[in-house]
Amino acid sequence: MKIGVPAETRPGERLVGASPASVAQLIKLGYDVAVESGAGTAASFLDEQYEQAGASLVTAAEAWGADIVTCVNTPGAEQIAQLREGATLVSMMAPQSSPELLETLNARRITALALDAVPRISRAQALDVLSTLSNVAGYRAVIEAAEHYGGMFTGQVTAAGKTAPATVFVIGAGVAGLAAIGAASSLGGQVRGFDVRPEVADQIESMGGTFVHAPQAQQEISADGYAKPLTQEQQDAAMGVYAIEAAKADVIITTALVRGSAPTTITAEMVASMRPGSVIVDLAASGGGNCELTVPGETIVSDNGVTVIGYTDLTSRMPRHTSQLFGTNIVHLMALVTPEKDGELTLNFEDPVQRGMTVAHAGDIMWPPPPVAVSAAPAAAPQGPTAEELAEQAAAAQAAAERKAKRRNWLYGAGALAALALLTFSDEETVKHLTVLALAVIVGFYVISNVKHSLHTPLMSQTNAISGIILVGALLQIGSSDVIVSTLAFIAAAVASINIFGGFLVTYRMLGMFRKDAS
Repeated sequence: MKIGVPAETRPGERLVGASPASVAQLIKLGYDVAVESGAGTAASFLDEQYEQAGASLVTAAEAWGADIVTCVNTPGAEQIAQLREGATLVSMMAPQSSPELLETLNARRITALALDAVPRISRAQALDVLSTLSNVAGYRAVIEAAEHYGGMFTGQVTAAGKTAPATVFVIGAGVAGLAAIGAASSLGGQVRGFDVRPEVADQIESMGGTFVHAPQAQQEISADGYAKPLTQEQQDAAMGVYAIEAAKADVIITTALVRGSAPTTITAEMVASMRPGSVIVDLAASGGGNCELTVPGETIVSDNGVTVIGYTDLTSRMPRHTSQLFGTNIVHLMALVTPEKDGELTLNFEDPVQRGMTVAHAGDIMWPPPPVAVSAAPAAAPQGPTAEELAEQAAAAQAAAERKAKRRNWLYGAGALAALALLTFSDEETVKHLTVLALAVIVGFYVISNVKHSLHTPLMSQTNAISGIILVGALLQIGSSDVIVSTLAFIAAAVASINIFGGFLVTYRMLGMFRKDAS
């Protein structure tokens, strides 16, 4: 079967449904790939790169006329008319709000796979384009905020004085929110994050943010993986949190978009309480906006000097990597529906992932799909052992400890006898050396055994430098006329050298793991 990759038709769109790398992967699945000439130019993918990956360059009509057509945005009526009857369309479709589109596709017996209808389950994450786009949008939101903000995100201490770091408040800790928190933290901002789901606190803090605790404004997750609607009490409590944080923030990034709808989280009064020069980036502008002042697709400045950014094309502002990641999502989808890797699409509606994103097929509208149960409850703890089993385990452990103690005592006794015999039949100089060795062993044991395990690697590089003493002694003895002494001295020098250089090499590699420029 042939997969067509047409150029996007939405005005100003810079994304493309496949990168040269993903084209090569689709070909490995047995498909022929036809890319519209110039489709990837805006994303910095040249036609020559697609040809080198194995794709053929075609016209727009040929791309839309393929067996399977993959694109980023929902095609318009003109493009749908170019689809051949019975073809498969893979794109975002917003099926919950586009019944007319489903009717049109169904009338032509098009099999429609909606990329924005992927079930919210772990197994489907590899082909979840919404997560991909949200991740890019969250990162780009911080870039836009930094461009419009009149100061630096990180604090500075210089001879001319100091500047305070920017305070960033992120509403929502989904994929976009966490990406924004991570990006803002990496720029040096003091980031605070809030979400109605209390279980995301650890995720916010793992990205470098501080979780804003407000138990009265948080609730559980519904069966489809989204947050349940807030009660009036919870809504009032959440708005109180937003008002307090907005008054302190230099930058606010909002991400609350549920099923295409954007609830209001930042009111006009909250904007009025912010400092002049502050910035709000509304990632939910496509759904109307979380901020009352948001104008979708535009940037405005409030009466008190607050910039409100309502761009709806944040992902298109980073077209290269967005298209690369989007294309990889498509590859994962095609691998799922091509189990034999023979270039033949085979849908299995017993699979909740495939069924969930199939909105039309063979003359039937299949939206909405059956619900997919998602449980956020923690797994049940395994049942512990009984009292009898615990008693048996304790007895066995005690017996093992006693056997180990006996073996240790025998070894200590044998060692003491050997040392006594050696001291008895050795000259005075040898006794002195053995005494120093014994004391060194005892001191070394107590020093090393009391060091925390996390410090053993750097400690090893330093203590191994003591091998330099051995190395010096070995070098002095290598010239001995006694062959045995000379041989032992050579071995000692070689082993000591390994210890010295090996210890420092291990530490060097370990420290390299913590370098910011480490690959």
